[in-house]
Amino acid sequence: MTALDTSAVGPLQVLTADTLVPAERPTLYFLGVSTGSSSIQRVFPAWAAELGLDGAVLRGIDLPVGAPSADTRRIVEFLGGDDLGLGMQITSHKIAVGTAARDLFTELRPLATLMGEVSCVTKQDDGLHGFAKDPVAGALALDAIVPADHWSTTGAPAVVLGAGGAGTALAWCLVREERGQERPSALVVTDTDGDRLEHLAEIARTVGPDVPLELVRVRSTDQTDAVLAAQPAGSLVVNATGLGKDLPGSPIGQDALLPRDAIAWDLNYRGDLRFLETAIRQTEDRGVRAEDGWTYFVHGWLQAVKEVFGVDVPTSGPDFDRLSDLARAAR
Repeated sequence: MTALDTSAVGPLQVLTADTLVPAERPTLYFLGVSTGSSSIQRVFPAWAAELGLDGAVLRGIDLPVGAPSADTRRIVEFLGGDDLGLGMQITSHKIAVGTAARDLFTELRPLATLMGEVSCVTKQDDGLHGFAKDPVAGALALDAIVPADHWSTTGAPAVVLGAGGAGTALAWCLVREERGQERPSALVVTDTDGDRLEHLAEIARTVGPDVPLELVRVRSTDQTDAVLAAQPAGSLVVNATGLGKDLPGSPIGQDALLPRDAIAWDLNYRGDLRFLETAIRQTEDRGVRAEDGWTYFVHGWLQAVKEVFGVDVPTSGPDFDRLSDLARAAR
């Protein structure tokens, strides 16, 4: 592959909805909350060199959580009119883009329509195409973290904390009928928002109607802690709330007890990571296995690179390990 001169790339340039300036080089945009802090600003040049993406750069666009829909639309419209803007990866605003800017897309792919969110945007000859890549990245990361026979041998449930875009995508991964016997005995989902819970439930019941589903609307960490206390050994517990990265804090209390022998997976890999810290403190006494969001991060970004630049990316094996190692070294 042709090497990329990464010395010309420099640090990630961060824009806002009010400071959008057209790109001067082939560009992958990154819409998030604090894009300048993401490891991708150091990882992308290494991947670009490895994959032969000559001259390609990454530009971040920061948008606060809960920003007006007009700002979301302005950013999507900007991408559509930017000749050198090849596409966009979206982290914290997937549902907002899928709702506020729906009419700006020529096509939403089937998973994006099902999920009601857009996590990756590509530009085709006929306009913008929207993808939901969280289900794909989530399934790949899930298979890497949870042992192949975990569900059939333990009979344990899965607990997803957060029914936003990431939580909904993960619910799809966990319960869909194609997984056969390797599904949790039940799916428990918590969130502060009843509408998000119902949206997730609609999808879970569509793809995995035979998996019992429990929805719990919580208003405090004490309520979430009580949900965890009721779960059996071997449960998978996932922090899909964004707390610990996009916003400080944790969905559970500092002294919350995770189920014995649980797999505690924090979808975050940076931030204050309080959920992960709580899990790590229980690795010896309660046999908890703590996992961060690094594998999820790698798969998610590689899926975006695949769609935006039209290149093949590995999902396992030595070639994937090579890209993961490059990312870890750059991080």
